Amino acid sequence: MSTVTKITEPVATRISGPIVTAIGMYTAEMYEVVQVGELGLVGEVVRLVGDQATIQVYEDTTMLKPGAPVKCTGAPLSVWLGPGLVGNIYDGIQRPLPGIQARSGAWIRRGEKVDPLTTEKRWTFEPLIKPGENVMDGQAIGRVVETPLVNHIIMVPPEISGTVRSIAEKGEYTILDTIAVIDTENGPRELTMIQHWPVRVPRPIQERLRIVEPLITGQRIIDTFFPIGKGGAAAIPGGFGTGKTITQHQLAKWSDADIIVFIGCGERGNEMTEVLREFPELTDPRSGRPLMERTILIANTSNMPVAAREVSIYTGITMAEYYRDMGLNVAVFADSTSRWAEALRELAARLEEMPAEEGFPASLPTRLAQFYERGGAVTTLAGDSASVSIVGAVSPPGGDFSEPVTQHTRRFIRCFWALDTELANARHYPSIHWLHSYSEYAEDVNPWWLKQASDWVELRTEALTLLQREDRLQQIVKLVGPDVLPDSQRLILFIAEIMKDGFLAQSAFDENDMYCAPEKQVALMRIILTLYRRGRDLIQGGVPLARIRSLSCVPHIIRAKTAFSNKELDKIKELEQRVIEETEVLAKEYMKEGTLSWTPISI
Repeated sequence: MSTVTKITEPVATRISGPIVTAIGMYTAEMYEVVQVGELGLVGEVVRLVGDQATIQVYEDTTMLKPGAPVKCTGAPLSVWLGPGLVGNIYDGIQRPLPGIQARSGAWIRRGEKVDPLTTEKRWTFEPLIKPGENVMDGQAIGRVVETPLVNHIIMVPPEISGTVRSIAEKGEYTILDTIAVIDTENGPRELTMIQHWPVRVPRPIQERLRIVEPLITGQRIIDTFFPIGKGGAAAIPGGFGTGKTITQHQLAKWSDADIIVFIGCGERGNEMTEVLREFPELTDPRSGRPLMERTILIANTSNMPVAAREVSIYTGITMAEYYRDMGLNVAVFADSTSRWAEALRELAARLEEMPAEEGFPASLPTRLAQFYERGGAVTTLAGDSASVSIVGAVSPPGGDFSEPVTQHTRRFIRCFWALDTELANARHYPSIHWLHSYSEYAEDVNPWWLKQASDWVELRTEALTLLQREDRLQQIVKLVGPDVLPDSQRLILFIAEIMKDGFLAQSAFDENDMYCAPEKQVALMRIILTLYRRGRDLIQGGVPLARIRSLSCVPHIIRAKTAFSNKELDKIKELEQRVIEETEVLAKEYMKEGTLSWTPISI
């Protein structure tokens, strides 16, 4: 009679790409981290049935065989949060790529393990509390100068409160040294400079706040026409070659967030190489310091293990929440969520889940919501106002915005920057189409903009209306040509072209144009609309459009964006005055000749 031998040690029984099935997992829990094989490949439990567990492995499983040992760690997939994050470059599971390169060269060896934060470096710690004080979770107990741009606040971890028994004096300590002891209800708790936090669990807050301030990006079509608020969520969808990555690079370089987290999940290696080489050489426009002193990069390219791509955005958003808890405004850029969704689709197929539309898992909307809803303007546990803004690039095949990732993303965002292939082919960048895009944050940030310019709402509304009218007129022009239109309508076409060339198009390589301050944005738009208003009145009085087009100020209006820096607002004001003077001269000329039948209202 045969007997059944009970498996006492967990072992792998089936390997399907990054998915490993193991038995003997009696003590395993959902989302627990395990180590697979002799190399200890990092994996995560995603399904449990009795003593059988399904594990998604975040490293290459080549040469892994059934019978390979599986070791449970007893903890969920977590990240290290502490001094040293800013300026670093990680892969999807928070392995520091510079540290790995120093040990294994250009290629990441399987099973390579490097601490996410250096444990040898000593940081200058400055205490902010005294022994005997009562502290709550999220409260600051000390400060470390992480970079010249970032004062890193050492906080009491969530769900810990009590009385301070001891606090370290000002001096140099490693991140593993005990810097405080808190007497809690469950006994004394030693605190170090680092926290460990599960990546799939949002960090706690007091409350969510209404968004009232825009995230200034320096890109005119975004800030003026389709703004995103601090704490908002936006998507940049576009087909191949429309400039999604470059647009996100510009936003990461110039947005006025305190901390930038750039997540390259599934993008091509050469694009991530450009980021990794370019960002360390960039200068922060606000401080003049290197941009990397307030930036965290997460690089998980398309040739890296697909499971690590799936978790990379959770790693990035958890780091963002940590700096948000310090009272900072953080901006997260994910490039691209379509590649991330493709990783979900591949993993779901390996797990033999029932596919939904276009093969994506039925849980795709939920997973997208879990990511975007972790942004927002909040009150932290310490009582500070802070925010996490999220911008996700979407890469719909063939530029089809009706595909599932784009459609589901639109449910969870309030700002949509639609990239257009025709604009990109015409070398009009950013190729954000002004008729297909929208922002629901415009009304929320109106009060902020009105402090910069009292007529901002009128200018923005008039400019968008003019572009919409131009689009309808272009349909007529395609049928019968522009010559049949009256001068009043041809003026709209003329001003719209100036708006496109002199305002909407923006060069990422021009020193004066790569970043446009809000004051300059308003000034440029006001000049163009001044020409439109005065030209409209002149035409109504009988002046031909040809005379308006031949005004000597017109070429200067188009070149103003590159001719004047953000500090030369007085010169832009002089150009506006020149527009007024030249139109007045034109009006007087036609009044003198007796061909102007009335005095234009705006002159």
